[in-house]
Amino acid sequence: MVPMEDFVTLTDENGNDVEFEFLDYVKYKNEEYVVLLPTEDCNGEVLIMKLTGGDVNDEEYEVVVDQKVADAVFETFKEKFRDEYVFED
Repeated sequence: MVPMEDFVTLTDENGNDVEFEFLDYVKYKNEEYVVLLPTEDCNGEVLIMKLTGGDVNDEEYEVVVDQKVADAVFETFKEKFRDEYVFED
């Protein structure tokens, strides 16, 4: 699964469209997650969301509320891209 574009637009709980840069898909414990970087006001923090359904053109995501899962997904992402990005601890 590779996005058609490098950016995705999601609608927040208030009905506002928010644009994110798609960084990667990450598989963790037989589930797929996406790592997204907000294009505005992000302070370098990424958003981890679980892929819950849909198709290539209309995927559905769910916010990951379990911090341990989000941290594990992000650690997998960091390991995969350790030579491409500079990560702060």
